[in-house]
Amino acid sequence: MDNTKIDFIYLSEPDMIKAGVTDMKGCIDTMEEMFGLLYHGDYRMAGSNGDSHGAMVVFPENSPFPDMPKPTADRRFMAMPAYLGGSFRTSGVKWYGSNIDNREKGLPRSILMFTLNDADTGAPLAFMSANLLSAYRTGAVPGVRARYLARKDSKVVGILGPSVMEKTAFSAFMAECPGIDTVKIKGRGQKSLNSFLDWLKEHYPQVTDIRVVDSIEEMVRGSDIVTYCNSGVTGDASLYPLIKREWVSPGAFLAMPAYCSIDEGLEKSDVRKVVDNTRLYEAWYEELHKPTHNHIPIIGIHFMDMIAEGKMDKAQLEDIGKIVAGDAPGRMNDDEIIMLSVGGMPVEDVAWGTAVYRNAVQRNIGVKLNLWDTPALS
Repeated sequence: MDNTKIDFIYLSEPDMIKAGVTDMKGCIDTMEEMFGLLYHGDYRMAGSNGDSHGAMVVFPENSPFPDMPKPTADRRFMAMPAYLGGSFRTSGVKWYGSNIDNREKGLPRSILMFTLNDADTGAPLAFMSANLLSAYRTGAVPGVRARYLARKDSKVVGILGPSVMEKTAFSAFMAECPGIDTVKIKGRGQKSLNSFLDWLKEHYPQVTDIRVVDSIEEMVRGSDIVTYCNSGVTGDASLYPLIKREWVSPGAFLAMPAYCSIDEGLEKSDVRKVVDNTRLYEAWYEELHKPTHNHIPIIGIHFMDMIAEGKMDKAQLEDIGKIVAGDAPGRMNDDEIIMLSVGGMPVEDVAWGTAVYRNAVQRNIGVKLNLWDTPALS
C-alpha cells in the first residue's frame, strides 16, 4: 500500500538563520550554480515564455469599495513561482505583500513567505519565512557578477539608498573583493542611514573610511563599485536617480538592482551591459505599456526600450549565465565600464530556499507539520 502521509517543516526567521540563510559565501556559490542552469535552460518560471517575474495584484486609483487598498508606492501583492533543475530539482513560490508605508510601523516594506514543493508530487516540503531568503539571494546576485566582472583590487564602494538590500549586496561585494576599505553613502532618510552605518561598523570594521556625501555625483566619482538600492514611485523614468558617464571612473562596476536612469554617455556601446536573464526583460517588455522603463525602474528595462528604439543592438546585451558557463568572457581589462541590471527571479528563491531547507533537515531545524496521513479526497 502506498504511503500517503505528507509532512512538511515550518521555518521561522530564527530557524532560517540557524539553517544558514545569512551565509553569503554559500549563497553566492548557489546563485552561481543557478545561473549555469539558467543558461542551459534547466528551469521554468511563469508566463507563456516560462520567464515571467510573476503575477501581481495591483489596485485602481479609484474604487467604489472604501476598504480596498490604495495604489500607494510599492502597494501590491505578488506570487513568484518557478522550477529549477540540476541538483535542486524542486519547485516553489514566493508570496508577498508590499507597502512602503510599512516603514512607519516599524515593519519591512515587503513581508514575504516561501513554499518549497517536491517537483514530482507537488507535495509541500517547507513553508518558510522569506525576507532574509529574498534579501540574501538578491545581494548574492551582484556578488556573482562581482566574482566575474568587478576588479579584484576594488577598494571604494559608492552606495545610493542604504537599505536591507544594500546590506546584503555589500556583504557580497566584501566576499568577492575583500580589499574594500572605503564606502561613500548618499542616503535620504536619517533612520535608514544610521541603521546602515551602525551595521557597517559592526560587521566590517576593516572599512576605515566611511563618508556620507551630499550628492549622487560625489558618491559615484572615484568609486570602483557603484550600486543604487533606492526605492520610490514609478511612472516617470525622467525622475529616477541619474548616473552620468562623466562621473564614472574607468574600470567601474555598476551594480543596479533598483531605480536608475543613465545619460547618453552610458548608453554608448563601449559600456558593457549585462543582465541576469534577457528573457525576463523580454517578458516584462511584452506585458507592459511603452516606454516600459516608466513602469519597471530597473535599468535592464531601459536597455529593452533602447533596443526597441534602435539605440542598441540586442547582441550587445549579455547574460551573466553565459559568462558563468565560460561561453563569454568576464572582465576583459581594468578600464572597461560594466553595468549590471538585477531584475530578481523566483528561480533564485527556489535555489537558495532548497539549499537552506536541506540544511534545516540535516540539522533537525524547524517545526514538523502534518498535512494529512490520508487525503480526504483522492
